[in-house]
Amino acid sequence: MSLTLDKNEILTWLRETNPARLEELWRRADETRRQHVGDAVHLRGLVEISNFCARACAYCGLRVANTKLTRYRMDAAEIFAAAQQAVTFGYGTVVLQGGEDYGIRTDWLAEVVRGIKSETPLAVTLSLGERPEKDLAEWRAAGADRYLIRFETSDADLFTKIHPPLGNHKCDRLVILRQLREIGFEVGSGIMVGIPGQTYASVAEDLRLFHELDLDMIGIGPFIPHPATPLGNGGKFFPSGNGEQAPNNELMVYKSVALARLVRPDANIPATSALATINKVNGRELGLRRGANVFMPNLTPLKYRRLYEIYPDKACIAETGDTCHGCLNRRISGLGRHIGSGQGGRKQRQSAAEMPAGQEWGYA
Repeated sequence: MSLTLDKNEILTWLRETNPARLEELWRRADETRRQHVGDAVHLRGLVEISNFCARACAYCGLRVANTKLTRYRMDAAEIFAAAQQAVTFGYGTVVLQGGEDYGIRTDWLAEVVRGIKSETPLAVTLSLGERPEKDLAEWRAAGADRYLIRFETSDADLFTKIHPPLGNHKCDRLVILRQLREIGFEVGSGIMVGIPGQTYASVAEDLRLFHELDLDMIGIGPFIPHPATPLGNGGKFFPSGNGEQAPNNELMVYKSVALARLVRPDANIPATSALATINKVNGRELGLRRGANVFMPNLTPLKYRRLYEIYPDKACIAETGDTCHGCLNRRISGLGRHIGSGQGGRKQRQSAAEMPAGQEWGYA
């Protein structure tokens, strides 16, 4: 059976506010999730290994110009301890995340990855920004399984405004995503919704790219600027060309998650911590009901967790790993779902180039 979504349908759903109509979208996304990835919720242990960053992004609290932030970089022993905690809790993956920190030497991190792969059954996901292709290849050779780098928005001009180039190097994250695929990684990307200047049509193009790039993992969260940034302190605003600003609210995130599930039905899609931040009561549960199938409990040592302040008021900032693990078990069971076993990689992959003509907005 083949279902398709054309551009007009996606735009209509993105603009929809009628609760009764949206219930149909939630139902379709949830059924598609059940058919393609099942009822398992896979847990990825998040370890925020460094808050150093060379970039000057207009919204992120880790930006190099934020001199009020106390910087840290975890050592290998601390990272191994967090990975062992993931094993103890039965997680299948550890996610090593950080700013674009060139103090993290390529060979050092390769050794860390080799150690985790040799001593645990975990998959290793890296999310460390725009590193050179040779770094990515070395980490893949060391055993890293997945790499996550969001393209944030398909609007190239808007991306440059919120994510200034580093020196004379102009970044193209779509090129990096294709390099990651060629190197052999499972590839993850995603967007923020509600960036100042981002239109509904731009978000629709983002969703098309999820399909075209054949992403294995898709992360979607709201635009939440840090107050110590140009976009977080009443500074520059980038008005959209036609005035149709996409909102950065909870509903827009749910709609984007649900539509991502429809255009990339077998991808792993997390109910993100940013979603939990804007709805601390049941944001992640609603994400799981509307297409998501992954949680990312935070295993970063508490002494560092408050310092990894991409945006303010992050959810679960003071919870220990044990507390978080017990809470997630209860939340997932309450949904009638169960925790997934094993590494939880994407079950199948179909190249966009292999799609039948005319189905670039649909899925099989």
